[in-house]
Amino acid sequence: MAGHSKFANIKHRKGKNDAARGRVFTRLGRELAMAIKHGGGPDPESNSRLKDTIAKCRAENMPNDTIERSIKKAAGDLDAVNYDSATYEGYGPGGVAVIVKVLTDNRTRTAANVRNAFTKGGGSLGTQGCVSFSFTEIGQIMVEAAGGIDEEELMLLTADAGADDFIAQDEGYEIHTSVADFSAVRQAIEDANIPMVSAEITMQPQTWVQLSTPEDLKQMNKMLELLDEDDDVQSVHHNWEEE
Repeated sequence: MAGHSKFANIKHRKGKNDAARGRVFTRLGRELAMAIKHGGGPDPESNSRLKDTIAKCRAENMPNDTIERSIKKAAGDLDAVNYDSATYEGYGPGGVAVIVKVLTDNRTRTAANVRNAFTKGGGSLGTQGCVSFSFTEIGQIMVEAAGGIDEEELMLLTADAGADDFIAQDEGYEIHTSVADFSAVRQAIEDANIPMVSAEITMQPQTWVQLSTPEDLKQMNKMLELLDEDDDVQSVHHNWEEE
């Protein structure tokens, strides 16, 4: 378990300015569109992929009317949903392993932008699979320790639904699942009316890397900033153990 607080990182992400929040909603809109096109239509009751994506949107404080508009727009013109998914892997300063997942309508543009972010951040793009072997794909759900949530009840609830791990922290609880059991565990928490800080499929590092020099820290933050500013980038995973 890394020493940094994932809850602090999530709060920092949610506290960004309006422009940054707009980029988050743009990315989530693309995820909704892809879930509708490839998951089985616009009805979340028959499309588990869409249902999970809606839960992710809500955890990111995306307004319900924005979610509904995105679903109606995508459902009304599926032919316009032509995003391709791609994954880029490489290294940041100090040998930090980095995985970038994108949804794009222009692979040439996106590849150039991702390469530029790596280069300006003191890193380099690698070949497919060069770092992904050191990550495990898991479901991750974060629940804040507020509102009188009982730790033992939450632990039993998630375990019965299929959770693999339950980690209690000062700020709240981190629940890990397999990819196959993610939907069932997330649904059990939702049915219990327990708010989630985040709920997503993510890449968990098997080992962590610390950066100690000011230059490495500056470059790593620069890389992450450039990737965050790119609307095509859906998620960035790395094994930098932030202090």
